[in-house]
Amino acid sequence: MYRYSNGQISLSDFKQPVGMNLKESNRWVKKAQTIPWLEIEKRYAALFTNRKGNVAKPLRLALGACIIQAEYGYSDEETALQIQENPYLQYFCGYPGYDDEKLPFDPSLMVYFRKRLTPEILGEINEMILRDAKEHQAKEDDDDDSDDTPGTGGNRGTMIVDATCAPSNIHYPQDVSLLNEARENAEKLLDALHDPADGKKPRTYRKRARKDYLKYARCRKHTAKMTRKAIGKQLSYLWRDLKAIDDKLLLGKPLTARQVERLNTLRTIYEQQTYLYDNRTHSVPDRIVSVSQPFVRPIVRGKAGKPAEFGAKLDVSVVDGWTRLEYCSFDAYNEAGNLQEMAERFREREGHYPSRILADKIYRNRENLSYCKEHGIRLSGPALGRPRNGGTRDKTQDYRDECERVEVERRFSLAKRKCGMGLVTAKLRETAAHVIAMSILVLNLRRIQCALLCLLAGLLVIFWPQKKLAVVQ
Repeated sequence: MYRYSNGQISLSDFKQPVGMNLKESNRWVKKAQTIPWLEIEKRYAALFTNRKGNVAKPLRLALGACIIQAEYGYSDEETALQIQENPYLQYFCGYPGYDDEKLPFDPSLMVYFRKRLTPEILGEINEMILRDAKEHQAKEDDDDDSDDTPGTGGNRGTMIVDATCAPSNIHYPQDVSLLNEARENAEKLLDALHDPADGKKPRTYRKRARKDYLKYARCRKHTAKMTRKAIGKQLSYLWRDLKAIDDKLLLGKPLTARQVERLNTLRTIYEQQTYLYDNRTHSVPDRIVSVSQPFVRPIVRGKAGKPAEFGAKLDVSVVDGWTRLEYCSFDAYNEAGNLQEMAERFREREGHYPSRILADKIYRNRENLSYCKEHGIRLSGPALGRPRNGGTRDKTQDYRDECERVEVERRFSLAKRKCGMGLVTAKLRETAAHVIAMSILVLNLRRIQCALLCLLAGLLVIFWPQKKLAVVQ
């Protein structure tokens, strides 16, 4: 098998397959040329060091595989197969030549790649890519918006901020189904702890519990009385299973670290559901909605058709069309509290504050308004409180701000539809956070690719106008 190339090689040096002529205009060739592989390799190569008995995988292969997976939505197995079969993808991943003899890596290593490429590392890689893109970008016209050059304080530029939710791939949480799943997991733990030499296995009534759950689940209409009765039954079954597990643990039976973590999750679910049942309420702090992903929390969004989503909440900023992940958390939070930190990070990057910030109404609280006024930043939107007598608002400016603020909504739409943020299928907290950060990186790579294609199309029209005329005719 060929050795991987740590740096950027030209397509002419790439050993192409027999009878195939790879093209420089291919999107993966162009995309490979926009990423500073050498700088990234020097900084983060230690993440993929060699282990005993294993051949070290280079960073370019790991990062390239994650980018390909985010771009197409492939599974881990399909990602490895596509790299094996496609010479363009092999060039993108740093191969010196086409090789289809065996898989580039075991598909299970994709989990290892996602754990190593944390959101912080992907954020720094994203900044490297944006820095190079800005250096090579030909800016023909400057922004003619007068708000970007206020004349005092030296503030320049516009920052658009907004928050959204990246839903995780879980079942819609219902108390009865959640308790039934918890009961089944508790029974599996009890089976693992039981030794036939100890005697008879503790009674769990699992067949009766399954029958009670199916009786409820198969009903077309669920009344409040029926639901409460089903929850009470599942709570009693789960309590019996947890008590039997505790008795086994007192005898010195061991559990693995993963089983201990799952047992703690089951105990928390039982405590939360008991509190909800006894107090006849539907709210509890840090509510668990998934047994397999206990870190996922309900995020109340208030959107039409989706009052609540289940996944990570994130803040995103857009500056000059480039997208950055500012903050990400699986716990619900008020996005207005992060506005000042985003403005300070803008100043660290650019050397000055933005002249204006385009944001939703939720960001316009007294603290943020006072902060923006102190630093000469105009925060879009109307003033707080009742309108003043005789005061007039510049409706033209408000309309223009709202139209420009839509850019961040476009970024959300593209990230969710094309870059993997629409449904996060990763099961671990760190890998789910990686998927979200990777979607932002791929979003910027797509923008660079579109800019290159537009530039090539413009050059084609300038130097070969007759071809355009021939097409038109």
